[in-house]
Amino acid sequence: MDMPSAQQAIACNKQAWDQSADLHKTTDTWSALLKSVGNPGFSCLDPTLTRVLQDIGVGGKQVVQLCCNNGRETLSLLGLGASSAVGVDQSPAFLQQARELACVSPHSPEFIESDIHHLPAHLQGRFDIALVTIGVLGWMPDVALFMQHVASTLKPGGALVMYETHPFLEVFDPRAQNPLLPASSYFQREPFVLRESIVYEGQAEVAGPTSYWFVHTLGEVVSAAICADLQISHLQEYAHSNREELYDQYEGQPAQLPLCFTLTAVKRPA
Repeated sequence: MDMPSAQQAIACNKQAWDQSADLHKTTDTWSALLKSVGNPGFSCLDPTLTRVLQDIGVGGKQVVQLCCNNGRETLSLLGLGASSAVGVDQSPAFLQQARELACVSPHSPEFIESDIHHLPAHLQGRFDIALVTIGVLGWMPDVALFMQHVASTLKPGGALVMYETHPFLEVFDPRAQNPLLPASSYFQREPFVLRESIVYEGQAEVAGPTSYWFVHTLGEVVSAAICADLQISHLQEYAHSNREELYDQYEGQPAQLPLCFTLTAVKRPA
């Protein structure tokens, strides 16, 4: 099977995300968001990410969230005390949801439609913190290029904060008869080809456009940050799952797997 170019994969993934947006507006989670974002202190961020942001000092900072989805986490940054927050995503359908949430919120985030590889000039060198959260890296064909674009949004001394699924978890298939048996290589280069809608709540499978999921080792992620002139200041791995409920079965094992990680990295002065 011919693999797509990076540009083709990005375009396919954009189409798949747009197609899936409506599926997430029929959930209890969406209804709960609409009811809760009106609280000035609203935050949907879990204790792990909240602690990392507080440790780095999110209060009073200018923050950008790259690949912000429906903006719930961008709004959470303002609830934690950020002075301003910008959410960037390439899916207009999800950004429409973000703006719906913002209309209910007392805060005023800015949402920008842009592919991470073509960020507008006014985002360059502007932010104290760039946030990247769960499920972003897998959609990126080139993690080194991705890190360069993330770094471009930061002021000198600004920090990347990342909270992601551990790439070792990609070795396993949670739907397999034996979900603890390795099903693919940790060093796999070809993307997984997905032909179902992207649904990150519940376990339902719905047919959808083809999309491509790329695996990047933890070493590649760290090296990419270093090559983008970001100095690693924190890297911690955890035994809890921060992705779809289907992966909760990997928690609490006698021989525990690493399931997610946090990373912070500071942009070196020019």
